[in-house]
Amino acid sequence: MSAQPDHAPATVHAPAPGAPAELLAQLRADKRADSWVPAFEREYAAALEESLRTFSLTSLYEVVQDWQGRIAHAPAVDAFIASGYDDSDAIDLTELRRRRR
Repeated sequence: MSAQPDHAPATVHAPAPGAPAELLAQLRADKRADSWVPAFEREYAAALEESLRTFSLTSLYEVVQDWQGRIAHAPAVDAFIASGYDDSDAIDLTELRRRRR
């Protein structure tokens, strides 16, 4: 038998040392820069404060990875929206909640 747990927590891999600066440059070059740059800066500042308080860099890594994912998937989201997606079969959650009561 092993003393190891049978499940391991998800590991957050450290981004490259210059990743936050590179990411910020990409965000500033994107058409969504007006909203994305301030949002990234707020999230990164909050993560930095948390990391100073907890002595853990995990929150900083998570913010960088999250925004890297947003940048990477932005073209697919744009293509989906440009395709004239039909969401007419969507369920109104407010109506659904009313039905449950």
